[in-house]
Amino acid sequence: MKENIKMLSCLLMISVSVFAQKDKIKEAQSLFDKGKSEEALAILTKTEYLILNAPDEDKSDYYFLKGNVLKDLALKDIDAANNFTLAAQSYQDVFLYENESGKFKSTVKANMALKDMKAGLVNGAMADFKAGKFKESSEKSYKVYLFDKKDTLNLYNAASSALNGKDYNTAITYYELLKKINYSGKGVLYLATNKKTKEEDAFISPKAREYAIQQGTYEKPRTESVPSKKIEVNSNLAYSYLENKNYPKAEAVYNYVLELNPNYIDAYINLAYLKLQIKKDLMDQISSLGTSKAEMQKYDKLNATKDDVTRSAIPYLKKVLAIEPKNEDATKVLLGVYRSLDMTAEYNALKAGM
Repeated sequence: MKENIKMLSCLLMISVSVFAQKDKIKEAQSLFDKGKSEEALAILTKTEYLILNAPDEDKSDYYFLKGNVLKDLALKDIDAANNFTLAAQSYQDVFLYENESGKFKSTVKANMALKDMKAGLVNGAMADFKAGKFKESSEKSYKVYLFDKKDTLNLYNAASSALNGKDYNTAITYYELLKKINYSGKGVLYLATNKKTKEEDAFISPKAREYAIQQGTYEKPRTESVPSKKIEVNSNLAYSYLENKNYPKAEAVYNYVLELNPNYIDAYINLAYLKLQIKKDLMDQISSLGTSKAEMQKYDKLNATKDDVTRSAIPYLKKVLAIEPKNEDATKVLLGVYRSLDMTAEYNALKAGM
């Protein structure tokens, strides 16, 4: 008899919990319908524990609403990158529970919401980039990449935004990942002009573009080849290492860039700049030394190293002038190098040829 009472008590507790959970979903739905997404999310977050023992169908309702609330916050640019990720997780839970229950009440809507949210976040990342909000743009682009890793353009955009925002650590992480997946960005753009906005939009395929033209909303179809961005990715990676004063890594990546294109002038110029930065760091060390015997010995050693490093920039600058004899930047820097090393004959010869 006591066991029966205990079982009945447990059933009553579960029943009360389910009813309470449904009431909370209704309350949250009402707030969401009124545009009060943050208040709706607060209720859903506090009552999530209530759905642990709920039927799969009720769990699906809960996570579909939570996904919608988080999506709304993301599209309103409220902690967009984080809310985008949480919304995607909630919609994935909808797929899970509806697959288990066999009742696909919200699966299609959740899938459409994911696509809509992705497009919104991509547009938000572009808007942030144009507004100079590079950190936000990078975060959003990376979140989209994590959601759909096949769309590697978003990882490239995340890296570019981080670089523009001078967040070199993040840029290095993303460019290294692009290098690891052998990203090139090479492809074809299927473009057409929107009759209403007068702006060109890209289509996923020629058929999709043709359909839009037949519908009368687009005109002036144009196809554009997109060249490989492999050199750009590696050059930006090297530059990020250079700005972080990781000279060995920067030099290694620049040398790889030159393997891809032996006539890539920017790589030679930046390798010369790298050597001169090392020289500057050595000069800073030298200037901090005192006059003791040990420090004077250290001075002689650092000074010799400084000259060797400076001399190592010469081949890179001469290579630039071999490719582009009238390159003013390379000429000016090389003149400065010759002067600092007291290479008078070389200095005069280069000066006379200007």
